[in-house]
Amino acid sequence: MARKGNTATVLAGLLAGAAAGVILGMLFAPEDGKTTRKKIKEKANDLSDQAKDKYHELSEKTKETYHNVSEKVKDQYEHLASNIKDVADNVKNSYHKYKDQVVDKSKDVAEDVQTELDALK
Repeated sequence: MARKGNTATVLAGLLAGAAAGVILGMLFAPEDGKTTRKKIKEKANDLSDQAKDKYHELSEKTKETYHNVSEKVKDQYEHLASNIKDVADNVKNSYHKYKDQVVDKSKDVAEDVQTELDALK
């Protein structure tokens, strides 16, 4: 954001300086008032057109950059979501696998304990 503001400020300063230079040059030129005013008007129109062109160019670059960044963010989000889903599936599968093993081992241990208790009676 700061860079965009700096670019606009520099562009505005350059255009204002150029306009001031052109106007001062024409005012001190040895021509009649009508010709000078006509030249000033033409230069003002030229500078206005240049400013509009630069604005349009900057606007298009900004739109393009926004589009590129939003596409990258979307791709990264989709990639991350896919990875999270894969990890969640792996955790779920591992849980069920080890849950069954723990239940089986628990039953075996309970039977062994019961057998030992019965042997002590």
